[in-house]
Amino acid sequence: MSENPPIQVRSKLPKVGTNIFTVMSQLAMEHGAVNLGQGFPDFEVPGRLVQALEKAMRDGHNQYAPMPGIAALRQAIAGKTERCYGYRPDADLEITVTSGASEAILDAVQAVVRPGDEVIVLDPCYDCYEPAIQLAGGVAVHVPLDPETFAPDWALVRSAITPRTRMLMTNTPHNPSGAMFSAADIDSLTQLLRGTEILLLSDEVYEHIVFDGARHESALRHPELRERAFVVSSFGKTYHCTGWKVGYCIAPPALSAEFRKVHQYNTFCTFTPAQVAFAEMIEAEPGHYEGLGAFYQDKRDRFREQLLSTRLRPLPVPGGYFQLVDYSAVSDLDDAAFCRWLTTEHGVVAIPLSPFYGAPPQGQRLARLCFAKNETTLGAAIERLRGL
Repeated sequence: MSENPPIQVRSKLPKVGTNIFTVMSQLAMEHGAVNLGQGFPDFEVPGRLVQALEKAMRDGHNQYAPMPGIAALRQAIAGKTERCYGYRPDADLEITVTSGASEAILDAVQAVVRPGDEVIVLDPCYDCYEPAIQLAGGVAVHVPLDPETFAPDWALVRSAITPRTRMLMTNTPHNPSGAMFSAADIDSLTQLLRGTEILLLSDEVYEHIVFDGARHESALRHPELRERAFVVSSFGKTYHCTGWKVGYCIAPPALSAEFRKVHQYNTFCTFTPAQVAFAEMIEAEPGHYEGLGAFYQDKRDRFREQLLSTRLRPLPVPGGYFQLVDYSAVSDLDDAAFCRWLTTEHGVVAIPLSPFYGAPPQGQRLARLCFAKNETTLGAAIERLRGL
């Protein structure tokens, strides 16, 4: 037996365990539950995209891509951005292709946040935000959104700003609630940041999944915001291929230069055949992303109508592909216990909201369901939920 003492590891992420999505998906497999927890579609990727990927591999696009992304894809992103938001970023200096939006978020934070810097996050927020901040030595400052509407209280955000504030992280359409920034929110955000050196990280991965004729208020539409922003997007969300892990970040040249310093030593580059395929898909089928809101609105409306036949109360969903439900008529369990009970006893997986908070609201009885599923999956879930 070794005489050496056991190795002691001082964790850089002491509060982080296995994330809630992995935990609930494992529970789903163990109990044969319908998985409306983790946010991935279970329907087909667009045919053209699959064919383009296969062709790219057969044509020999199988080696390292250029670090910022292949030129054809960056040019396609620039054109798409101009069509959507009236602004054409410089494909060479402002667009970087990443291995998913999560990589882009990590790279942006690592690029500009130093030890002791504060980063404001709006709760509930996606669970990768705070670990990225902690790994950079920064401090996450949690500011709660309205617990019913999930709208920001900009006066509250302003009160959280200190001389150490380096960045504000926003997410619209919002995960987990689907809430969206209005034009008034953008005005308030612009005024809040005006005259400061605070940077913006705008997580816009659900940018094309917006409903009821609303307009996605991208930071890229607004010159004062985009000149200080990292804007993060996801091909996985837009093209139903979350497992391909391809996203991108648009930022002004000075920010992109720092972003790329981290990116090149993180992943260096992203899966080359997929980049070739996305470049073709964006140019050949713009109708896909243009019609994505209507595609998901049909799913939202049908799912909501079905939920009304259960004891769960669906909250409004302005965008994204998640449906929050109030389960207080069913149970007084806390959300983590309720979601475990729902999985093990009724065979449907939901995600509790508490992991999205620094400090969850007392007595909140909400769970998140994903409706990016085919009708068979959603129908099977509804049948089980009617038994609550």
